[in-house]
Amino acid sequence: MSVRGPPDERTPAELLEFGVVNLDKPPGPSSHQISGWIRDAVADALGAADADVTVEKAAHAGTLDPKVTGCLPVMLGNATRLAPAFLEGGKEYVAVLECHAPVPGDATEIVAEFEGPIYQKPPRKSAVSRRLRVRELYDLEVLEVENRQALLDIRCESGTYVRKLCHDLGLALGTGAHMGHLRRTATDPFDDRDLHTAQDLLDALAFWVDDDDPALLYEVVDPGERVLEGLPSVTIAESAAREVAHGAPVYAPGVLEADDVADGAFVACYTPEGAAVCLGRLVGDPDADEGVVVDLERVLV
Repeated sequence: MSVRGPPDERTPAELLEFGVVNLDKPPGPSSHQISGWIRDAVADALGAADADVTVEKAAHAGTLDPKVTGCLPVMLGNATRLAPAFLEGGKEYVAVLECHAPVPGDATEIVAEFEGPIYQKPPRKSAVSRRLRVRELYDLEVLEVENRQALLDIRCESGTYVRKLCHDLGLALGTGAHMGHLRRTATDPFDDRDLHTAQDLLDALAFWVDDDDPALLYEVVDPGERVLEGLPSVTIAESAAREVAHGAPVYAPGVLEADDVADGAFVACYTPEGAAVCLGRLVGDPDADEGVVVDLERVLV
């Protein structure tokens, strides 16, 4: 195993092997289908370019139902190992609440009462156990009301079911309601300010392979390290990074710098050049002379 070079110095092939696309998901295909199409397109391009790396997998961050649109980061190659980082961040949506009677005049006040921790049981058609659980609504705002529709802006904890939220809002409003159109506008640290379509990626791959012009590819695909923005960081020496590549934890002598966070915090470890090395939990004092500082959960090199 080897440690990657600086994110801003990687070749197009290296970028694709550990990259992420902030995709604007269209309505229709499932998140799984989108990831499969992108994986195949990238693999074909690498083959056509006779690159010395391969991409055999791609993974999306947070499933969106087929009809739902918006922010769907897709991780490529070994960047799929970064998926746990998305569990730490929040999500943002714009949703249409379809009430079954005219929206009452006090809807804004009623909806605002849902901010904070709420109880939710996952719907029957879900991939997780249907146990009652708590999810946090950081912000819930009525943007616009028209007859039986209310446009909602939602900022919530990862794992919140917006469809179930709309059902519960309908009960509180006394009208009954269901979710209409839903668009995800952000999944930390990505948002809708720099989304790219699948066609953008296909064009970027074609320009690189056919015209030897990777400029568009560097615009559409980000280094995998972008997924980790916002996570506490630990910088480790190159020698320590090589040990981590072979499965060793991060020991205190190898730590060069660390954010001030509590024990048990989920952290990302980097080389001094900014290349991601691993994800793990802080279990020791970074300023100590000995002992384990970071217990590994995912090795990224």
